Amino acid sequence: MTVSQQDERSAVNDSVSSRPKLAVFKFASCDGCQLSLLDCEDELLAVAGAVEIAYFLEATRRTLEGPYDVTLVEGSITTEEDRKRIREVRKQSKRLITIGACATSGGIQALRNFADVGDFIRAVYAEPRYIRTLATSTAISDHVPVDYELRGCPIDKHQLLEVLLAALQGRTPAVRSHSVCIECKARGTTCLMVSKGSACLGPVTHAGCNALCPSYDRPCFGCFGPAESCNATSLVEHLRACGASDLELTRLYATFNVAAPAFVPAHRLVARTSSASHPPSVPEGEQS
Repeated sequence: MTVSQQDERSAVNDSVSSRPKLAVFKFASCDGCQLSLLDCEDELLAVAGAVEIAYFLEATRRTLEGPYDVTLVEGSITTEEDRKRIREVRKQSKRLITIGACATSGGIQALRNFADVGDFIRAVYAEPRYIRTLATSTAISDHVPVDYELRGCPIDKHQLLEVLLAALQGRTPAVRSHSVCIECKARGTTCLMVSKGSACLGPVTHAGCNALCPSYDRPCFGCFGPAESCNATSLVEHLRACGASDLELTRLYATFNVAAPAFVPAHRLVARTSSASHPPSVPEGEQS
């Protein structure tokens, strides 16, 4: 190798080492949110040029040890091993950003939080004794400090790019905090709750999907989680007044963000009032 070639390689190595180190970690999830980064297509080359991808098993087997300048975390905490690992990830991360419903609220697997996880295990697995899991599925922020939460199931790639760029620039991300209703108005979509009496979570759901479902005549079902300062329990009463059944309301709140703190009171309200209005039947032999 000539001196000029050595100098050129040294310059490349210095350039790589001076770039911020990005890490992407997965916990209990479907991988969809981290795939949103790979789905950036045209922007992905710019991202790869701006950072050094130090840990991202979905994209490459090459890994580098921390510390990491920016860490993206997908998935919820469902095992004791998860709980230990996220603490180590936090120690190695200057900025930790959680992405997606699983990481920000526990995901659809958090339905276990309202039932006996042992019943689920016995129903699904042929050999339940081999399964080791926690009784709950919880958000990353329940275990370690989080610098920013990006909601969605899956997340929006444009919001992801904005959050990542803001982290690299040391500023607050410019991500809108209003509800899906505002997105419906912006794109001229007729309100399904008003026009059809549909059970829709748009008034209490965080923006980010560009009102995708309502634009196809399908009510919002809250995949981007609760909007800021939303009143989910009030919406339950309004939807009931519009004719929504207990079954509709139960299904509406028992999805990707069932354990989101702003949605939990509504979920419990539906369950409580549903049980009160439809008490379990008493077998004839036990009637007084």
